[in-house]
Amino acid sequence: MARIGLGHRWQCLFANDNDVKKARAYSENFGEGELLIEDVANVSVTQLPQHADLVWASFPCQDLSLAGNGAGLNGDRSGTFWPFWSLIEDLDDEGRKPKMVVLENVCGALTSHEGKDFCSIADTLAGRDYRLGALVVDASHFLAQSRKRLFIVAVRKNLKLPDFICSRAPSSPFHTKSLIEAHSKLSGTSERNWVWWNLPLPAPREQNLTDVLELEPRDVRWHSAAETARLLSLMSPVNLRKVEEARNHGQQLIGTIYKRTRKGNDGVRRQRAEVRFDGIAGCLRTPAGGSSRQLVIVVNGEQVRSRLLSSREAARLMGLQDSYALPENYNDAYHLIGDGLAVPVVTHLSKNILEPILETNRIPVAA
Repeated sequence: MARIGLGHRWQCLFANDNDVKKARAYSENFGEGELLIEDVANVSVTQLPQHADLVWASFPCQDLSLAGNGAGLNGDRSGTFWPFWSLIEDLDDEGRKPKMVVLENVCGALTSHEGKDFCSIADTLAGRDYRLGALVVDASHFLAQSRKRLFIVAVRKNLKLPDFICSRAPSSPFHTKSLIEAHSKLSGTSERNWVWWNLPLPAPREQNLTDVLELEPRDVRWHSAAETARLLSLMSPVNLRKVEEARNHGQQLIGTIYKRTRKGNDGVRRQRAEVRFDGIAGCLRTPAGGSSRQLVIVVNGEQVRSRLLSSREAARLMGLQDSYALPENYNDAYHLIGDGLAVPVVTHLSKNILEPILETNRIPVAA
């Protein structure tokens, strides 16, 4: 999805993932030419071709997530950042250091281990003569999905930065309170190499939840009346009130539901169904590790219907065109999408930060 977001002006030289199912989807959409299916820890610098203008890395988030185990960058999954960075160091030693590096992850990376993991990443980038800055971008600026993600953008110090992409101070909405707090903990070296990237606001969002729904989805079915009643029984009074207000609205309303485990007033943890009718879906997640899959609820007067979000609807919520080939298996498709990037967010970063840097330094965007 990073590749799609960057667009046709960019040429992909190398792609890597160790998930066979994701790699199969990549090959079906882009071919196998530059794809290596391998653990990044086993990738050699000799397998990385030419000189890259940009290296994009979305390393596993589980150990940095609020729902994770708190292992941080020392965890088995999020710790894959280190072998990835070892490859960047090897490229640097060969005189092939990429001009720019973008690291994408969950916002929990800002607070993991009280901000120490974020500081480690910043020190690591600055230690190889990169200027760096970070942005928190919510996909809801572009799509009908609430999805905040952290983007760390690093640029070689010998490249000139156009004035309009830099700010003297942080600004809303892309420099959040948690990002500013994380920045305050940086070491002197990282702070001296810090850039407050000036990312403009996009045009007002056009997509609404109703725009992504399929009338007759192929891979999910509508729940029976009993199944929908069971779902409603999992709602708290606050969420049931939302459904009742939707019933009284006078026209059909469409919302989404997530099942979550919540602690009640008695201290007992119970499964709850939480609903929203604001025209935006909740953040898509993979169904692995106990996370639930998002559901659709349609309320039309007294009639209430529910079902799982289809894989194509989930893909649309990430900004993927219907021409993008999804895995046939529902769980495989949902996992691929839940782990992915919001396409228009990548496009916005590329057009307003990455491409202007290359153009200012008279470097063709395409390799």
